[in-house]
Amino acid sequence: MIPKIFLPGVKYVIVVASGKGGVGKTTVTVNLAFALQRAGASVGIFDADVYGPNVPLMLGIHRQKTSKGYAALSRRKNAPPYIPPLQRYDLKIMSVGLLVAENEVIDPARSPDAVGNLVVQTLRDVVWGDLDYLLIDLPPSAGQPQAALVERVPIDGVVIVTTPQDLSLLDAGRSLKMYQKADVPVLGVVENMSYFVCPTCGEKHEIFQRSAQWHPPALADAPLLGRIPLTPAISQGINKANPLMHDQPDSPQAEAFMGITAVLRQRLEADE
Repeated sequence: MIPKIFLPGVKYVIVVASGKGGVGKTTVTVNLAFALQRAGASVGIFDADVYGPNVPLMLGIHRQKTSKGYAALSRRKNAPPYIPPLQRYDLKIMSVGLLVAENEVIDPARSPDAVGNLVVQTLRDVVWGDLDYLLIDLPPSAGQPQAALVERVPIDGVVIVTTPQDLSLLDAGRSLKMYQKADVPVLGVVENMSYFVCPTCGEKHEIFQRSAQWHPPALADAPLLGRIPLTPAISQGINKANPLMHDQPDSPQAEAFMGITAVLRQRLEADE
């Protein structure tokens, strides 16, 4: 058995995953981080999406050149962390997007194992300090680096982000199976872009077609943590690099994230 890495000072490690791209997983991750922070917690985000590391961009952080000083290195087993995380809005941030330039890509076809090793090594080498929650934003689906993180990182729970569409739910169920097989606690499902509230009449409209009779068996035991509305305020906050939960934490749209945060904390504390 491969030994787990140790993240000193980090109380809870939560991975945020999705079965497919385009469901707003990173947007949910960033806003949940602010919601946890607003609830009084110290929070960090590790952007493990090597194929589309967008956490820095959503927080207004840009890198034009590849980092020369903090690339993941082959180090001795017990070497201490040495990479200082970036601080933004009092969040501690590290991302593959801070190691490579915005116009560069990592080619997983050359060495899939190398992708997983890069992510795990970078996570281990960051000086996170004392954190209540470390959220890990993953690439869509299941593969590398997901498998490497599950194998080598002590994970306290997984949150699956999906939209209400049947195909998105099906893919979410497929992704969830990997975590279930690894005995990672399933904290629940976040249904993003769940409905639209008419600004004129206040009526709720479900934009995506869903089948009331169909539900993937893999999601049968995964509780629904909350439903996030499809609203311009959320996308506009991301586009301005000032996410909703930071810019408008008392807005009606923010209530969904605060509700999900409350349920997450209850479930984690109940498992202690």
